[in-house]
Amino acid sequence: MNRRALVAAPLALLAGLALAACGTPAADKPADALVVGASSAPHAQILAEAAKLVPDLKLQVQEFDDYVQPNLATESGELDANYFQHQAYLDDFAAGNPVHLVAVAPVHIEPLGAYSKKVKSIADLPQGAHVAIPADATNGGRALALLAGQGLITLKDGAGVKATERDIAANPMQLKITALEAAQLPRSLDDVDLAVINGNFALQAGLKPATDALALEAAKDNPYANLLVVKQGHENDPRIQRLAQVLASPEIKKFIESTYDGAVIPAS
Repeated sequence: MNRRALVAAPLALLAGLALAACGTPAADKPADALVVGASSAPHAQILAEAAKLVPDLKLQVQEFDDYVQPNLATESGELDANYFQHQAYLDDFAAGNPVHLVAVAPVHIEPLGAYSKKVKSIADLPQGAHVAIPADATNGGRALALLAGQGLITLKDGAGVKATERDIAANPMQLKITALEAAQLPRSLDDVDLAVINGNFALQAGLKPATDALALEAAKDNPYANLLVVKQGHENDPRIQRLAQVLASPEIKKFIESTYDGAVIPAS
């Protein structure tokens, strides 16, 4: 199933998948545990570092390898919070699913990157090159903007962050653009000429965005900060507020800057 289909799918159809991904059901977790769903890298790594700073929060991290199930599990109450997405994705997801999720605080930014195993530079891409981009609407739009910024395509005026292939005004290289599930993009590098990959999935695949990316999304004024997200009504839970504070602490900022070499940067 592709990303757009997953985002548009009704909540009830995917609830079982969310339960399977979460591991221990909410009923079985310690009553005082704070359970947060996250992508494995860098989100779960950052949370693990945060847990060292506030051991009394009893923070438990449930790792996910997709962008749908953690939102469903947060809505159902199996997770107390999640940390993997930016505001544009959250808005897009909420528009297609009956969820009531809100952002608590921004934590970090992962510049999107273009990678290849077949060429050494963007200039080396052949005519008719096969390019893979994320299938979810917002990250797909980011990927198209990155391609446009490299002069590979031109987008229609006003296309914005939700640009799709239909918003391509000019494609002089006749690129063949395919939208894939974000987690599949690193594996697609053997089959495509170029893949535009989210930072967390690039890190999980052993890619180093700062050195391996042929093109990297600019970090300055980047609106795609990854967020700590909860179900509406839980924003002011003291435990959530404390976690938000530690994620914005100098210690976590230093950890991000020293660990990811520019591939992940603090949001503030």
